[in-house]
Amino acid sequence: MADRPTQGPAGDFTTDTALGARIREYRMVRRMSLRALAEAAPVSPGFLSQLERGQANASIGTLRRIAGALGITVAHLFDQDSAPGPRVTRRADRPMLHAAPGSRKTLISHPPFRHVEVYAGEFDPGASTGDDAYTHGDSQEILLVISGAVRLELDGRAHDLEAGDSIEYRTSVPHRVANIHDTAAEILWIISPPTPA
Repeated sequence: MADRPTQGPAGDFTTDTALGARIREYRMVRRMSLRALAEAAPVSPGFLSQLERGQANASIGTLRRIAGALGITVAHLFDQDSAPGPRVTRRADRPMLHAAPGSRKTLISHPPFRHVEVYAGEFDPGASTGDDAYTHGDSQEILLVISGAVRLELDGRAHDLEAGDSIEYRTSVPHRVANIHDTAAEILWIISPPTPA
């Protein structure tokens, strides 16, 4: 089937075989079944199958839901230049994520996350991930201290870690990171498999 015209983001709908193929590729990278993505979006499995084959139109709102369920943005679905292979990200170019005052959290791994997601965290003296412990999914997480020292509160128990130390735990266990020292600290979070977006 020939590609159909694609309207821009301001349009009501868009579809083509290349877009459908990218949706399928991202779904396969996330190891999601057609039914699992359809439930997460939410759309019908039949519609999603047709969309992946370039045989159905999708509203921008639907594409936003599909992209969100895949852990990517709508822009990723339209990026024809994205291809697997080495991708260099300079420290200054890392995407900055929302973080508590006195801390910075940047994304190191590139979406769509395949088998692992990696974040860097920087904490000024006295800074933390927030007042409350948090959870996200149920994956394996490793926290590695790159420089300085931090305290990881894991299910109410404190673990003091210095440069070179690491700790492994489940993301479903309430956790919180705090820098209780007088010097800045830098850490890495390594999560596998990636937690839901």
